[in-house]
Formats: sequence, structure tokens, C-alpha cells
Amino acid sequence: MIVFECCDREVVTIEQGASLVEAAQLMRKFHVGYVVVVDDKAMQCIPLGIVTDRDVVIEAVATELDPEVITVGDIMISPLLIVNMEADLEKTLDVMATQGVRRLPVVDEVGGLLGVVTLDGLLIKTTSVLSSFSKLIAHEKANELKHRR
Repeated sequence: MIVFECCDREVVTIEQGASLVEAAQLMRKFHVGYVVVVDDKAMQCIPLGIVTDRDVVIEAVATELDPEVITVGDIMISPLLIVNMEADLEKTLDVMATQGVRRLPVVDEVGGLLGVVTLDGLLIKTTSVLSSFSKLIAHEKANELKHRR
């Protein structure tokens, strides 16, 4: 399976000059824990970094910085790890585990943002697949019992 099949394509983005307050408001509005910082000047959105709700708390609130003055560009996680849309899912999970990241922007061949693969999303997808396997096994057992009596 490739990463593009598993990524969330509805990504909340923000430009690097935006304030942390703007980022937090977007996170609240869209019920997400991160925003992808992008360069939106080209034909495509090019991901530059990520800011998470945890970054806002640790980097700004805990250090008593003014979230109206500090920009997302000031605290974004950069350089940014990204993954190509054709990347193998297993290798991508290995990168996420090795690097200790929960989210990876998924890009096309020219670096344009297509989505984000998240640990939470992969867990939900995997759980759904395992549930389907479980239902199939139960169904097969029931069919065999019905036909063997």
C-alpha cells in the first residue's frame, strides 16, 4: 500500500507570517492538533513546516511569549520531514517511528502538498482492516458450522 491511499487530504494550512493566535484559532475551528505551514505564492502549496498544539504550549505559552507577536514561522518544526505520495506505507511508518513524528506531509513529484499521513489516521485505518478480518473469520466459521451439521 502506498502513503497517498492512507493520507488525510483535508489539510489545514497557514502561511509562516501568521501569528500563533491565528494558528490556534484554525486548530480550534477545524478540530485539529496541527497546521501545516506553507509557501502559498507558487502554483502549489509547498510545505515548509508544521506547528502543533503542543508547540504552541511549549514554545509560547510556557515561556510566556506573546502569541499575537510570535509567528508560526518562529516556532514551526523545520526542516520538515516529508514523504512522497508513492512511498511505501511500511517504510513511511519506519521513518515516523525512527524520527519520532506523528505526522508527515505527503507531497507530489514537485513538492506540492497533497495531504498528511498521521499516526492517528493510520491507527484508525488499521483497526478498521483488522475488524474486517475478524468479521470475515467469524462469518466463515458460522458458514462452516451451518454446512457441517
